[in-house]
Amino acid sequence: MINRELIRIKIVQLTYSYYQNGNRNMDSAEKELLFSLSKAYDLYNFLLALIIAITKEARHKVETATAKAKRENTELPSEKFILNKFALQLEENKMLQDFIENQKLTWENDVEFVRKLYGQIEQSQIYKDYIDSEDDSYEADREFWRKIYKTLITRNDELDALLEEKSLYWNDDKEIVDTFVLKTINRFDPKNKSKQELLPEYKDEEDKDFATKLFRATILNADQYQRYMSENSKNWSFSRLAYMDIIIMQIAIAEMLTFPAIPINVTINEYVDLAKLYSTAKSGGYINGMLDNIARYLISTGKMFKQMPERPQKAN
Repeated sequence: MINRELIRIKIVQLTYSYYQNGNRNMDSAEKELLFSLSKAYDLYNFLLALIIAITKEARHKVETATAKAKRENTELPSEKFILNKFALQLEENKMLQDFIENQKLTWENDVEFVRKLYGQIEQSQIYKDYIDSEDDSYEADREFWRKIYKTLITRNDELDALLEEKSLYWNDDKEIVDTFVLKTINRFDPKNKSKQELLPEYKDEEDKDFATKLFRATILNADQYQRYMSENSKNWSFSRLAYMDIIIMQIAIAEMLTFPAIPINVTINEYVDLAKLYSTAKSGGYINGMLDNIARYLISTGKMFKQMPERPQKAN
């Protein structure tokens, strides 16, 4: 689940923090990086568990309403929501059950939020269309939850505030973790029953190594990388660049030099996007131009063995 996009984001945050907090201990900083990445995986499981918590809240409400209807001889409430096949399969999922038990993650202390969110679901057009539909297939049940998650759980300010109270790491992680939850919902197959695999914490050891190698190269070679920036700034005044821009370029250079298999244009594009997210409005253009210059310099001086397309010739 922890992909290279998330790793790059964390390294930008942790590198900035490394220089700001004054305690420049490389081993401690690396442990903090890996811990912050593990917290993102906690959030992934916690958000999947939210679907279960909502289903349990609905089950309690339906049971109460059913008992009342039987006493008063009125129409019984619909059980379609609490019998949703996808939600029931998720509730039985062995990987999720084990993770929640081991990490002690629970929504039990947030019953009011869960109750309120279930009320919002009940009031939604998605819910009304689902209850009225005669389609009782697994696919329809899974699609219902995909729509609910995308509509009411992503971009939910109250949920964001609640998560931030639980972990400072989660505030920055939720947007990207939401994409992993949606991907997981789409991957669920009824044939797998309780053994449906969730996304692993890391795709493979290579991605975990990518995090530690990139972070160490960024910090340990900082002076050298900043010299490359200064020497290749040309039309940009290096001393006047935003501090975050320098950090982002420092990480980008580390990636270009440390990972031969990653194309230069991929690295540049990734860090230009991060500059737009974390730095100034003009940073993307500055960083794109400077990293292009630096990459060509590294190739021309034999410090990097990668390919770049020739610059287009200027028209006369």
